[in-house]
Amino acid sequence: MLMQISSLILSYLLGSISFSVLLAKILKGIDIRQYGSGNAGATNTLRILGKGPAIFVLFLDVLKGITAVWIGKWLGGDEAWIPALCGIAAIIGHNWPLYFNFRGGKGVATTIGVMATLSFLPALIAGSIAIISIVLTRYVSLGSLIFVALTPVCLLIMGGYPGPTFWCSIIIAIFVFWRHRSNIVKIVQHRENKIGSGGSSKGGERVV
Repeated sequence: MLMQISSLILSYLLGSISFSVLLAKILKGIDIRQYGSGNAGATNTLRILGKGPAIFVLFLDVLKGITAVWIGKWLGGDEAWIPALCGIAAIIGHNWPLYFNFRGGKGVATTIGVMATLSFLPALIAGSIAIISIVLTRYVSLGSLIFVALTPVCLLIMGGYPGPTFWCSIIIAIFVFWRHRSNIVKIVQHRENKIGSGGSSKGGERVV
């Protein structure tokens, strides 16, 4: 039990490392949460710092999710719920990071890492459809919502995955929809920022 609790704590602490905040501070000496959308994630990093830093942040945020699940596998023993819960803990850490006054991102990149590790093929199918939607609409937020909505559907259709993986995907979808509630309103009202538009809800501009 101690090892399992430790794995959850470690996963949360890992998730709390906000790479977009750290990278913006190192490269430009700014708090990225004060620019663009105010979100500490790869999309806002793209808007404020450019493609290179955004790809780096995306990679590291995905890696957080992958690592958290494996922490659960290594320390969780035979308990099937622990890897899934560790993934959720990492997403919670990303969204509400201990080290950064509990102001983080929306957890999508970390979610990709978690779900790809727990259920690669369903996540791949859902992710492919999400990417197509982003290409067609240029709404990253819409693609994120499609990904988390379709992943549990793909899990049900394909079958053969543990119950904790399915319920983990449901909990994560709730998290992501909650974090994107303002984006949903903007999408409906056709006010959502499109990727590459350079717009921002906080009026901030790219720092060069």
